[in-house]
Amino acid sequence: MADEKKAVAKGKKPNFFVRFGRGFLNFFKKIGLAFKNMWHELQKVTWPTRDKLINYIVIVVLAVVFLMVIIGLLDMGASALVNLLMR
Repeated sequence: MADEKKAVAKGKKPNFFVRFGRGFLNFFKKIGLAFKNMWHELQKVTWPTRDKLINYIVIVVLAVVFLMVIIGLLDMGASALVNLLMR
């Protein structure tokens, strides 16, 4: 380590393996830092109550069913129109 500092002070670039090793360690340090930051942000989240969560799930399921019916009717109408034009 002392040799590295002397080499850098003299203006010499560290060899490939030293640079690669530093980059490898920094890569994992950055990944660890990202997870640490994510954990701190998740501590700030206000999670919904059980009742609100059930209400949200019901709303989403009803919206999906409604859109499935609309898209199904449009598909049936388009199919009937194409069959009518093909005759």
